[in-house]
Amino acid sequence: MRNDKPKQPRLTLCRGDILAAALIFLAAVALLVYYAAGTGGKAATVQVWQDGTLLGEYPLAVDREFVVEGRYRNTVQIQNGRVCILDADCPGQDCVKSGWHKETGQSIVCLPNRLELRLTGGADAPEIDGVTG
Repeated sequence: MRNDKPKQPRLTLCRGDILAAALIFLAAVALLVYYAAGTGGKAATVQVWQDGTLLGEYPLAVDREFVVEGRYRNTVQIQNGRVCILDADCPGQDCVKSGWHKETGQSIVCLPNRLELRLTGGADAPEIDGVTG
């Protein structure tokens, strides 16, 4: 009796496969270390932008609460060197759910109200945050 089953090719790893897997692993580790390192230290100020216009800049060292009016209403709170959107009447409430922020480079965004809070400054703040070409 003859075995008519076709032979399946045997898969083997070559040097190129191992090198590709090692490069992917190293890239994953590098990204993990990059994101775990943080964004740039504690911020010094928060800029309030609405519709592309700078409404004001406030130091995070001074506790305060203020309201930003627009299509919707956002209550912003600065306390203990950090900032959050405490309350909003926009749908979804993603800006409120994002919580407290204190590091340079972070932002809180309320898309329905076209509002952005940008954390800036700080001792370790880079002068350039990116380059395009």
